[in-house]
This record gives sequence, C-alpha cells and structure tokens, in this order.
Amino acid sequence: MAGVLEGLRIVELAGIGPVPFAGMMLADHGATVIRIAREDREPIIPPDYDILGRARASTVRLDLHSEEGPAQVRALARDADGLIEGFRPGVMERLRLGPDVLLADNPRLVYGRMTGWGQQGPLAGTAGHDIDYIALAGALHTYGRAGGPPVPPANAVGDFGGGGMLLAFGMLAGILAAKRTGQGQVIDCAMVDGAALLSALTWSLKAAGMWKDERGVNLLDTGRPYYDVYRCADGLWVAVGALEPQFFAVLKERLGLSCGQHDPGLREELETAFRAQPRAWFCDLLQPTDACFAPILSLADAPTHPHNVARGTFIETDGIVQPAPAPRFTTPGKAAG
Repeated sequence: MAGVLEGLRIVELAGIGPVPFAGMMLADHGATVIRIAREDREPIIPPDYDILGRARASTVRLDLHSEEGPAQVRALARDADGLIEGFRPGVMERLRLGPDVLLADNPRLVYGRMTGWGQQGPLAGTAGHDIDYIALAGALHTYGRAGGPPVPPANAVGDFGGGGMLLAFGMLAGILAAKRTGQGQVIDCAMVDGAALLSALTWSLKAAGMWKDERGVNLLDTGRPYYDVYRCADGLWVAVGALEPQFFAVLKERLGLSCGQHDPGLREELETAFRAQPRAWFCDLLQPTDACFAPILSLADAPTHPHNVARGTFIETDGIVQPAPAPRFTTPGKAAG
C-alpha cells in the first residue's frame, strides 16, 4: 500500500540522528523522500544496516561545495513539498541553499531546519549533542534515582522524541498550511525546545505543587514503590506501574502483599516478593491482569514477545530486525525496505 502521505515529495539533506529519523517517518507512510548524501563523507552506519535510512525513494550523492551540487538541490526542491536539513545555522546559506533562495524558487516549499540549539540564541552556533540539549532544557535533571547523578536516557529525548519526531510533525503542519494558502515557510526545530516540550506534564505537576525539583522522589521517577523496577530471583528485571488504586489492588492481591499503596514498608515488601521467583513466574501471574506489570525485555527478547509478535511491532527486512513503521493507519504504509 502507498500510505497516507502518498503524493508528498521531500528532499532530505542526509545527516545523523534526528533528520534521518524524520525522513524515515515520512517515508514509512508513503512520502517520496529523496535523500541527498555528501560525496565527501562516508556514512557512519553502513547503508545495509541503516534502519533510519529505510523506505527512501532514492539517494543522490552530490558535492555541495561544487557549482553543480547546489544547482541539483535547487532543481529537486523546485518540485518538492518540503526540504529537511540538519546543519548548523548559516551553513545552508553559505552553500547558496538557504531558505531565501529555495523559497524564491518554490514559494510553497516548507523548509525544515533541525538543530540542537535553534537558529537564534547565544549557543546557536556551537556544537552539542543530545545529552547537552536535554541538560539545558531541564529534562536531564529529572532522570535518575534519589541521591544519584542524572542518567541520560540514551538519545531518545533529544535526537528522536524532541528532534526528529517533532520535525516530522512540523513538516506536516507546514505542508498542510502551504496546501491551504500556497505559501511555504521555515520550520525552526530545535532539540532543546523539543526536550522541554516533552516535559510538559512534569512542568504541570511542578506548578501544581505535585513535583519536587529533585530526582527520584516523585510520582513517575521511581520515587514511589508502586511505579518502579524490581529484580527477580533469576536476575532479570520487571516494571511495575500500578499508579491507580484499583490497579494496585490487583497487584496487592496477586502478590499477597500486606502493605497498602502508601505504607512505608511497601518498597521492601515488593523487593522481597520479586526476589522470591524467576521473572517468567511473575509474567504468568501478572501479565494477564490489570496489575500494570511488564517484563523489562532486552533488544534481543523484545521482538519475540507474543504481544509484539501479534501486533507486528518489529519486522525483519534483509536480515535486519527493526521497529515497524508507526503509528498504524487503516491504509498501511510501506513496509521498511
């Protein structure tokens, strides 16, 4: 099936992290994404293993510092709905490919700019990575246990959630507006902004006096024993998220707990309970119920879990196991390939 974005044409200036993730999301759902790779730079991940590069219509290798390279990009952009790039501010202008040039060629073009710090601000021209952007946004401060250091959540919050996914949303919003008005625009997508946005609920709880500005003492950051992880007898781990009283009641009944949800001894009782049996035993006991329980699966194990298998959450293409396109639509998008 072609997918819900059939007919959209996107030019992607190849990069790492958030830009290819945005390109993957758009391509997965039917957009024609033409990737422009630099002739003078080899990809970090070999193409045969590059899941973020899947589903592209084509890849064109160009020398952007030549006369011909920028001219070819301009030609592709004239017939495109959008262009996405992840260079530092000013780089595309120096390549004679800035938004003023490309929107003059194609006034309906949506020009997506993905950076860490944004197009303006004291740090806009400096280097950084996911860990730096989520640090400045206040997000990294909230991840970790009480009394311990901040724990970076890999690069999910900056590069992908607050970066590539936000860019994909911004591009589609801009393209919808351009189709209505005939006028394109520039999307300034910064990972520091996106990481802050992903923390909106935390800011709400803080404003309401329901979140302390410290790690590991709050409702969703392991500060409550009924929302935490536990080690089982075989050394494997499980996640418990029994926030609501009715779900905690199921957990309590199934595990035979004596403590109430807010009793001081609950954490120790849960630790003791989970140390008593291997993880598979708890999966059989708790997973079919409303106890809000799940095993913490490794990358090797997640694709084989019955629920993930039933939904097709993971697929295998050319021998590479990978997450399937998401979200789901009545008219499915392209299979990765």
